[in-house]
Amino acid sequence: MTNRSPCGTDSPNAPSTGAMISALVSAVALTVLTLFGEAVGHWTGWLPSFDIAFGAASLLVSPLLLRRPVSATVVLVALALLSPAATPSAAMGVLCVAQQSRFRVAATVAAAGFIAHAWQGIWRGYPGIDYIWWLLFIAVAFSALLSWGQFARDRRALIHSLRERARRAEAEQGRRVAEARMRERHLVAREMHDGLAHRLSLLSTYAGALEYRPDSPPEQLATAAGVIRAGAHEALNELREVITVLREDANDHDLLPQPVLDDIPRLVDESRDAGAAVDLHDAATGGETVPDLVGRTAYRVVQEGLTNARKHAAGQPVQISLERRSDDRLVIDIRNPLPPDRSAAPAAPGGGFGLIGMAERVRLAGGNLDHGTSPAGEFRVRAWLPLPT
Repeated sequence: MTNRSPCGTDSPNAPSTGAMISALVSAVALTVLTLFGEAVGHWTGWLPSFDIAFGAASLLVSPLLLRRPVSATVVLVALALLSPAATPSAAMGVLCVAQQSRFRVAATVAAAGFIAHAWQGIWRGYPGIDYIWWLLFIAVAFSALLSWGQFARDRRALIHSLRERARRAEAEQGRRVAEARMRERHLVAREMHDGLAHRLSLLSTYAGALEYRPDSPPEQLATAAGVIRAGAHEALNELREVITVLREDANDHDLLPQPVLDDIPRLVDESRDAGAAVDLHDAATGGETVPDLVGRTAYRVVQEGLTNARKHAAGQPVQISLERRSDDRLVIDIRNPLPPDRSAAPAAPGGGFGLIGMAERVRLAGGNLDHGTSPAGEFRVRAWLPLPT
């Protein structure tokens, strides 16, 4: 429900036709009552026509309160200086100014209204009421109009401020939801790249071996087929995990166990079984337990390094070093010689964002990753992750 001021505004710049009509009706009614009171009182001679004319003039000026409240109120106060018939409209004008203007302007207009009615009491005189009491009455009346109007103005400003804050909070919440969804999409894409890309590159290696060596002994063919079957099964499991993450009703029991630091030797053995020459210098696994985030990030770094080596340097030996430093850091170093023909297409397609995403993953874990070609002609990936003290 909206509360409207007598001036017809929810804000200083939003006049209302309905409130305008209400204000005019109120002014007309009060003016008529004032004229009636004068008629049954001490009207004599030319005063009736004089007050009727000033009352009509005040009613004609009253609609201007909605557009130019200060100017219209000044005119109404001037009319009230001479005739009590303009008092209702002048009082309405003081209230409108108080509701729409700063305190200094509103107080000035209210003071002008008080002075005008003080002069009105001097030259018109009102039987039955002492002039001092008349001054006290109009002082209280205009003070009340000023206070009421300023209160309504402050309340309207507060409501507007709260609405604006609510609108901004809603927009901010929408932005946060969109950012959260984007982060989840990036997380899912990263997990798909890190897990499935490694698994499928292994399958591609085994399938390539079967394609180019169809004359291999049946035992080797059976072993390779078994590895392909097991790799496909693992790839399907990882794909199921990604889909589970995307489901809104998924819970922690639906997720597969995440890899940890001690799973790195098994990862290296899978690459060796695929025919890759991988040398692992392991001085980190099997010791003190590391946080899951650090272990999982280290596993993904090694996984991405092996995947890149199979894609871009197929057949080249890979050296991996895992080391716990005395400065509470886990250092991962992966290097492999560059292929003789660097212009050749990769053994498997890729998006070129694996190491970029991996660097971001390491950064989120509190570490750092850099990669590039070393002076010895090797492609090197080096990362460090913080360990708890």
